[in-house]
Amino acid sequence: MSRTVSTGPDCRTSDLGGLVGRFDGKVAFITGAARGQGRSHALRLAGEGADVIAVDLCAPIGTVAYDLASPEDLAETGRLVEERGRRVVTAEADVRDADALRTAVRAGVAELGRLDVVLANAGIGLMSPDAPAADAFRDQLDVNLVGVWNTVQAAAPVLVEQARGGAVVLTSSAFGLTGRGGDGSGGGDGYVASKHGVVGLMRTWANWLAPHGVRVTCVNPSGVATPMLLNPAVAALFGGDAETPPKPAQDVANLLDVTLVQPEDVSAAVAFLASDEARYITGVALPVDAGMLVR
Repeated sequence: MSRTVSTGPDCRTSDLGGLVGRFDGKVAFITGAARGQGRSHALRLAGEGADVIAVDLCAPIGTVAYDLASPEDLAETGRLVEERGRRVVTAEADVRDADALRTAVRAGVAELGRLDVVLANAGIGLMSPDAPAADAFRDQLDVNLVGVWNTVQAAAPVLVEQARGGAVVLTSSAFGLTGRGGDGSGGGDGYVASKHGVVGLMRTWANWLAPHGVRVTCVNPSGVATPMLLNPAVAALFGGDAETPPKPAQDVANLLDVTLVQPEDVSAAVAFLASDEARYITGVALPVDAGMLVR
């Protein structure tokens, strides 16, 4: 569905701490946008002037141990983008479905007029202990890695055809830059493998798209305070609850005195990487990890 509203007057800073106007006239395509990091990214870029194509599955995946986003969550993201005076097109689409993503991109560009920023953010975390290991492993790869490939394959042709450059930011993980996190289970191993794969895609795509003026980077957060970690399934394993972060295991604890970074912390890095301020930055993996990787 589509919502169109008029834009209000510019000001120097947004209510989310961004620079209003940094993305004026630009359009961002964001997967996993219904809540968590994806919603945070949408609101950060909208607060700085971007219109948004917001996509999410809005349905369960059988092997995942916690509730995924709902249609109501996606509608709320759309409402909040509008609240910031920007246009938004929302679509329920599975990143594992390449055709659905291409349809969402085409519909969004037709409504909003262009595409400038691609944020391949959708992903899954903790898998159900009842899920067969092979199924859990495969679903991690299909969502977290194939889904990223599908997202960029759907969006990159638009960026190339426009011949205006652009920025692609992929969501990996601190576990995509370290050997930690795998435990011999299908879910744990699949998560680590998929996040390493995202870094590999980022590096090769930086080479592929550089001749077209398109930069490709990724962010690599440690634990983020979103429903992926703040849910009953994680609490049952590690402690904590929907409001209190779980106590981290020693091998994933941050160096700085914070258990989980906030989604807005990741969004600040994403907004920088996607902006013209980073016009000569491509092919890099940026940890937003409170020092976890240097411990």
